[in-house]
Amino acid sequence: MTEIRTEILVVGGGLGGVAAALTAARLGRTVVLTEATDWLGGQLTTQAVPPDEHPWIEGSACPPGYAELRRRVRDYYRRNYPLGPEAARDPLLDPGRGVVSRMCHEPRVAVAVIEEMLAPWRSSGAITVLTGYEPVAAHTDGDRIEAVTLAGGHDGREVTVHASYVADATELGDLLELAGVEHVIGAEGRDETGEPHAPETADPLDQQAVSWCFALDHRPGENHVIDRPDSYDHWRTTVAPFWPGPQLSFTDIVPITLEQRTWALMGADREAGEHFDLWQFRRVLARETFTPGAFASDVTVVNWPQIDYWEAPLLGVDAAAREAALAEGRELSLSFLHWLQTEAPRPDGGTGWPGLRLRPDVTGTADGLAKAPYIRESRRIKAELTVVEQHVGVEARPPGAGSEVFHDSVGLGSYRIDLHPSTGGRTYIDIESYPFQIPLGALIPVRVDNLLPANKNIGTTHITNGCYRLHPVEWAIGEAVGALAGFCLERALPPRKVRSDQAQLADYQRLLSESLGIRLAWPEEIRNRPHHY
Repeated sequence: MTEIRTEILVVGGGLGGVAAALTAARLGRTVVLTEATDWLGGQLTTQAVPPDEHPWIEGSACPPGYAELRRRVRDYYRRNYPLGPEAARDPLLDPGRGVVSRMCHEPRVAVAVIEEMLAPWRSSGAITVLTGYEPVAAHTDGDRIEAVTLAGGHDGREVTVHASYVADATELGDLLELAGVEHVIGAEGRDETGEPHAPETADPLDQQAVSWCFALDHRPGENHVIDRPDSYDHWRTTVAPFWPGPQLSFTDIVPITLEQRTWALMGADREAGEHFDLWQFRRVLARETFTPGAFASDVTVVNWPQIDYWEAPLLGVDAAAREAALAEGRELSLSFLHWLQTEAPRPDGGTGWPGLRLRPDVTGTADGLAKAPYIRESRRIKAELTVVEQHVGVEARPPGAGSEVFHDSVGLGSYRIDLHPSTGGRTYIDIESYPFQIPLGALIPVRVDNLLPANKNIGTTHITNGCYRLHPVEWAIGEAVGALAGFCLERALPPRKVRSDQAQLADYQRLLSESLGIRLAWPEEIRNRPHHY
């Protein structure tokens, strides 16, 4: 067994983990950053999800490191791709021109950019990256984590990393379970939190759907039909009580109103009531962005309601049940693709698009599915402060009050409270929220002194996780955690002392705002405006 010693260990190489590592390194700290796959970037890369962002993302409210990542993505395309004249002049270049984001782009471009951002710190030895490693044990002493053992790598060996601070940036909050950190899974009850949209009582197995995303292009006249999955008939016929029909369909429901709607893959007939084209929804490469003839097809990522897997939870079950649920989620995605290729209704009256082709090169896998499932909900720490709907939800706040102002703010975010259908048999919860702050109290566990959450595992509820879980918020959480670990090492203070001591908190917030350029408060005219897609 190899043993490594470092100041800060970040387990999980998603956006929060990368942000934490970069921020700590910039403050002069040594970091080991680990990742279960061979790509860094999490939601943006291994899960193949183009960024879900807020309307003010191009301005100063964007986390500074995330703004740099977005700027570098655009520069990557300018340096390496044959942009058309209009796109080349556009300071807000959007390679995919997708509906969901102002900057849809290919996952592997984000991988390349993240590697660029890390490169000087890796060369200096400030950041060591271990890919292909998953945590298998946490070694604790009272209220501290002394070390974490990881397994994997190219030779299957185990590595134990000793660190003064440990950031759990895994997608499911794995270290919380391994280290016995007090945490919550699933839905809290209204009887506990008072949240208007929570279920009456807690249901730990009520967890948001996960999705196995995949990338497609379209080659008319060619046949790229995949084999019919074994569970195809199940997904073709099974109807959830809250859904208007089988998932292998263009019919679903509007998340906000719960009204039935119909999509089209391409060529939507708006006059006939069809919603916009799914093809454009999360498109990551649009031919029209580039010089004519450069690309034979657009490339789109399928992360649509039809591939949301809600039949079984991933948390609160044993490993075998979790693996079975993940396998079923993969089968759902492949079944939907087979349906698109063979049975989906076309505008011309025919059925199926056999020219739809999986793009495994875009996802970096052999089978064309993303390297990892899109995880919307994690284990969440029991924190010194838990963000509830009454802090950020428009309906739960006094009229026109805006979001709660936290004295211990460490960053900003904005998104609607957007919960996908769940394993508890619940349909969408999609309600307005105000632009919000990230309170330091939500990053501090109630007991453990040196573990910090750096992903979707902070002190939120099942409800508020719905707006704290997206790309720029995860990055902002990571920045705050990396800076907090560095600050605590510098002053030999535990994180809870930083929050409880007014002078220390003020110094930490000055580090964030003045040294790192992180905004801690929304302008009043924005804080009082509900987030809209």
